[in-house]
Amino acid sequence: MIKVFKVLFILALAIQINAQESSEEVIDIIKEQGIDKSEVIEFAALMTDVYGPRLTGSPMLDKATKWAQDALIDMGMSNVHLHEWGPFGRGWQLDHFEMHGNAPSYWPIIAYPKAWSPSVTGTGEVIYLQINDESDIEKYRGKLAGKFVLMDTIRNVELPFEAKAKRHDIESLFEKATAGMPTPRPRRRNRAGFPLNEAIWKMLESENPIAVLDRSYKGDLGTVFVGMARASEGRAYEQDKTIVPQATLSVEQYNRIFRLMQRGIPVKLSMDLKTSYSNADGMEHSIIAEIPGTDLKDEVVMFGAHFDSWHTGTGATDNAAGSSVMMEVARILLETIKQSGIQPRRTLRLALWSGEEQGLWGSRNYVGDYYAEFAEDMFTPQSLKPANEKISAYYNLDNGTGKVRGIYLQGNSEVGPIFREWLEPFEEMGARTITLDNTGGTDHLAFDAVGIPGFQFIQDPMGYSTTTHHSNMDHLDHLSEEDLSQAATVIASFVWNTSQRNDRLPRKPLIEEVTKESK
Repeated sequence: MIKVFKVLFILALAIQINAQESSEEVIDIIKEQGIDKSEVIEFAALMTDVYGPRLTGSPMLDKATKWAQDALIDMGMSNVHLHEWGPFGRGWQLDHFEMHGNAPSYWPIIAYPKAWSPSVTGTGEVIYLQINDESDIEKYRGKLAGKFVLMDTIRNVELPFEAKAKRHDIESLFEKATAGMPTPRPRRRNRAGFPLNEAIWKMLESENPIAVLDRSYKGDLGTVFVGMARASEGRAYEQDKTIVPQATLSVEQYNRIFRLMQRGIPVKLSMDLKTSYSNADGMEHSIIAEIPGTDLKDEVVMFGAHFDSWHTGTGATDNAAGSSVMMEVARILLETIKQSGIQPRRTLRLALWSGEEQGLWGSRNYVGDYYAEFAEDMFTPQSLKPANEKISAYYNLDNGTGKVRGIYLQGNSEVGPIFREWLEPFEEMGARTITLDNTGGTDHLAFDAVGIPGFQFIQDPMGYSTTTHHSNMDHLDHLSEEDLSQAATVIASFVWNTSQRNDRLPRKPLIEEVTKESK
């Protein structure tokens, strides 16, 4: 009997050592593929220079989606298909735009139309709309047709004495690492001022001005941060919505116009804007592709990023960075499987979402179709679907070009020790920080909301919020190939390790009512 136990012990030890060596071998291959043989910048270049921007609903997003599907099929991904969701609304495309100052002298103006603005051509004087309450609205009735309307006052511009781009240092990473359990953040909608704003926009829609102009809310030196066109009610992308043409000017150009008007000098501008609406059925699509699993193939590990972008740049840091990294993760994993001969246990599923910029619509609709029943607001889960138990984790990337420095646990303390071990092989690459804290604003939230472990990675901030996010400077030039390669390598290892575990990742407790409802 003792001999039998010895044999079993030696066999178990051999299996353990072999598993460890296999794991180390796989990580070494992932590193070689991700760092030495990276193709991430090629994905990013095509996604931006050729297929950018990728505004949800636009013809260019459709072209980019077709390219991505073909690339994933050529790569060797399985079950490449589209997840349809909607109706979203109408698409929009910018066909031509120019704007000039004509009086008191001529000058070209740096400006960008807001998405879903209609076409308009005209020359007219400028009026500043100064409204403090609804009674002021009447002062402008019948006076705005054929005019350009200013909505903002001057914003002072100060010379930058600090760098606009930065990386995390020891202090900032220590602050994240020592963050305690996050406090739940209730959704609050501050409607103070909404009735007045709605009344103003209703008046503007009835007055037929040439365009409504505002200034970039941050940035300078020609960097323009541009939003979506406003409507008095609802969203500008809703079908058959009446929209006043709108544009955002660089702060320096806007300030000049405003100062001239303050001096009592009339200003005349001209605009030629040509746009087109598309997508009559309102339906949109996210891209899904898989690497099949083996003994646990009915369970899933998901990784993804949003594929859509804003319209003023080519959508490089937001979010070709994340999408190209996740396509590269898929390539790395396929090459790793080929070289190692080791197959993933769980099915690996890539998702490239649309509709993120308008409210995480692509990922929320996907989660709603497969993993949970949502309330009408698409935020509150009412019950869980059986497939919810079959997904181990969702990993997301959407904070620009910066390298991965660690991961947000989203308050899931039980995964901390697991992730700490997984980060050990990448400490020399600067990825070592784990924080209990939450991070928001992107697609992992759709999964986290229904109890699925959903994670976003900590990234170096670079110049994301100061320079490129939703600005006219969001181009390939602001992507770091080295950082994207590092990010793809780290994330590929997380996806692989999640696939090979005996158990799914630990979960946070859901709201009690949801759990009861789903049983």
